[in-house]
Amino acid sequence: MTSTFPDVSISTERLVLRPFEEADIPAHTEMMNDELVAAWTDVPVPFTESDARRWVTFTAPAQRTAGTGIAFAITEFLTGRLVGSLRLSNTDWRLLSTEATYVIAPWARGEGYASEALLVIAGWLFQDQKFERLELRTAADNTAAQQVAQKVGSISEGVLRNAWIARSRTEDGGWVELRGDLIVWGLLPEDTDGIAEELDQGGTYSHYPNWPGVHGG
Repeated sequence: MTSTFPDVSISTERLVLRPFEEADIPAHTEMMNDELVAAWTDVPVPFTESDARRWVTFTAPAQRTAGTGIAFAITEFLTGRLVGSLRLSNTDWRLLSTEATYVIAPWARGEGYASEALLVIAGWLFQDQKFERLELRTAADNTAAQQVAQKVGSISEGVLRNAWIARSRTEDGGWVELRGDLIVWGLLPEDTDGIAEELDQGGTYSHYPNWPGVHGG
């Protein structure tokens, strides 16, 4: 039988990571049409409301039930506003390994939400789900994503040459595709030792090093 992740929501002092809901469709559509999202991901451009609806109602839940991964809507704890999304995919249940990708809404960048969400997911994976590896892949020119990977304790493991296609704006307002490299980052349970405490001292977290509770949904 295929292994699957449980249907859960996970909370921190500032965030709630939960399954997507139909009410998220307008905010998700807006977020995925941001230029940086278009540049560094492979989402359709433009990203329509139909694309968002398909993701929320079919693609995201189907990934969990198929055992390939799980998708979380990242929301503000106090307001419920959609901050971003975090997806685990390419899950190998024999190796207990999975890959994380994330998007943060333009208005929410610079607040440490990406690293906070990644770190709490890592804690849930390693402690509750008994996983042994979390992988991230960042475009070689995407320095912001690389900084997040380093901040949560990931170790750079090598470069996949010519393995990604990014997008760049043209003078006429269109998009051109540019082929480039990917940096592979690995995060193991022991790599997170001390990371949560350090971030807590910096004011980003208040719950760590005790990982926030996981609530069945």
